[in-house]
Amino acid sequence: MPDITLTALIVLCLAAAAAGWIDAVVGGGGLLLLPALLLGLPQVPAAQVLGTNKAVAIVGTSGAAVTYVRKAPVKVATALRIGLAALAGSMAGAFFAAGISSDVLRPVIMVVLLAVAAFVMLRPSFGRTADDDARREAGRARTVAAIVLVGGGIGFYDGLFGPGTGTFLVLALTAVLHLDLVNASATAKIVNVCTNAGALAMFAYQGSVLWQLAALMAVFNLAGGLVGARMALSRGSGFVRGVLLVVVFSLVAKLAFDQWAG
Repeated sequence: MPDITLTALIVLCLAAAAAGWIDAVVGGGGLLLLPALLLGLPQVPAAQVLGTNKAVAIVGTSGAAVTYVRKAPVKVATALRIGLAALAGSMAGAFFAAGISSDVLRPVIMVVLLAVAAFVMLRPSFGRTADDDARREAGRARTVAAIVLVGGGIGFYDGLFGPGTGTFLVLALTAVLHLDLVNASATAKIVNVCTNAGALAMFAYQGSVLWQLAALMAVFNLAGGLVGARMALSRGSGFVRGVLLVVVFSLVAKLAFDQWAG
């Protein structure tokens, strides 16, 4: 494990817990966790930061996925099909991530966040209720589209960069499969476990994971994920959408400030 102060270690553990909660509710915990790792480990290469981020995130995501499957009407078979495509995509993305410099991560995350914020603000009723009629009419074509575009495309992004993957999965699953935000979050967690597993396998193969640090942070991430999943299930889609907007705008403001200050 690299040299790190006790204060920085505490901050990283708290960030992991908060990221687990955010990721379980609406996805996008990496938008908090990855910048925290970049700031807390400035001497560490970007590939190791990304790999450590995956090792932490997969634990909290898995805990949230189990909670959702036990309590929400999730179509596990569909989620696993999308997840397998996402796993392949994330492994491919992680393969190319070794050449990414940390200098390019912040502006990429900013653009991604702004796109998410614009979409959610322009669609205030998005994901409040499931559209059962549209879902029945969608049939096989939309399921295939979800597997290829949502699974493969977002999976590749997750392996390459990662932040916001859960949020993009929630938005894409809501749009393509006409799920409400709670069921989309539940399905996204299963898919996200697969993307994290694929990316983590590649990062581990490349030796780009700080395992000791990841193990400690993962405990906090799991705790946050379990609490977040229970809150999302009990409070519904309106709560999920509210958290999404708060998270997106807060992080846009923070990253924009960091970018301009730099």
